[in-house]
Amino acid sequence: MMLIGIDPHKGSHTAVVVDGDEVVVDEIRVRASTDQIRELREWALAYDERCWAVESARGMGYLVAQQLVAAGERVIDVPAMMASRVRLLGSGKSQKTDPNDARSVAIAALRHSGLTLVGRDDHARVLSLLAKRHRDVARLKNKVACRLHAMLMELSPGGLASEMTVNKAISLLEQVDVTDQVTRQRVVIAKELIDDMDRLEAQVKASKKRIRIAVAASDTTLCDIRGIGPIGAAIILGSVGDITRFPTAGHFASYNATAPIEASSDDKRRHRLNPRGNRKLNHVLHIAAVSQLRYPSEGRDYYQKKLAEGKTTKEAIRALKRRISDVVYRRLLADARRSIN
Repeated sequence: MMLIGIDPHKGSHTAVVVDGDEVVVDEIRVRASTDQIRELREWALAYDERCWAVESARGMGYLVAQQLVAAGERVIDVPAMMASRVRLLGSGKSQKTDPNDARSVAIAALRHSGLTLVGRDDHARVLSLLAKRHRDVARLKNKVACRLHAMLMELSPGGLASEMTVNKAISLLEQVDVTDQVTRQRVVIAKELIDDMDRLEAQVKASKKRIRIAVAASDTTLCDIRGIGPIGAAIILGSVGDITRFPTAGHFASYNATAPIEASSDDKRRHRLNPRGNRKLNHVLHIAAVSQLRYPSEGRDYYQKKLAEGKTTKEAIRALKRRISDVVYRRLLADARRSIN
């Protein structure tokens, strides 16, 4: 089996073939174009038993990886961090060049059997796109709301004291006494910001509707968990993809950063907060944990139990997040088995 590592870039892709002894057999650089897959496959025809390893197949290497899969090729997703570590630890190939990077990608795929096999885009990818679009639109809306708050404070003492809404902002503007040119321009800009906010609010509502429909189509049971709604479910499903790539609930917890990192030294055993992992997924679990604390639930009972054991409030919430992570993992596994049957 020959491993072909690909170091993808915006303008070009570098591919390197390595054998089982990590020896470079051949390499090629193709320009990113509509002919990129044809050129790569024609070049690789000499290797009947081959497997492609693409760095960051869900990021920069997404398109080339999906095109290879569509052409019937076997493709492995290699995380950029893993390829970087292979390059730095490799002897004689530590210089950061495209061929060296592609070689590191191939070696990482050759020596690590647990890497994800890239498949065709499915419904999880749809949910990922919808969740990302919703997050982007919501951030734009919040940015416009902050600018509108600042502008209203320049027009009226204290500005808008309550939560920003289009109707409240319009009512406040109607009370402004325009006496000079500066005030007039501030009012004009404020009205433009109100129009922007009204448009973005409509987009947020439309985005929520699309996500609800898409999550319902996935037939997931994640929304049965208190604190996880359609948006949270879309983020989880879009981030996780195939849940079977995580052998245990502990592996899933490490991925979403709810599992603490061991920081032991000598005979002192201790753990610390995990700042790594999928932060979007971690945020969804945090929102679920906080939501469960608001109402009588098993989650709140578990939180109170941890406090009684001497845990701090932060430590108790982290423990609850890990517990929710395990529940989510079991739900995803059950949904996957149900879809197969």
